[in-house]
Amino acid sequence: MASSALAKPQMRGLLARRLRIHIVGAFVVSLGVAVFYKFAVAEPRKKAYADFYRNYDSMKDFEMRKAGVFQSIK
Repeated sequence: MASSALAKPQMRGLLARRLRIHIVGAFVVSLGVAVFYKFAVAEPRKKAYADFYRNYDSMKDFEMRKAGVFQSIK
């Protein structure tokens, strides 16, 4: 009687079904991490470089090096 009350577990196709669910989940998580990295790290970094080079004067930098401000550069 106890065996009729319990349903038999489905074993056929169990691995394929679980893999399909986990592959879709892994794809969604990786896509989310990529979007987060782009907007949280890459875009601010590009903006910081653009802001730095907007006012960068290479001749002034060269003159500072030539004047002996930096000890490691001859």
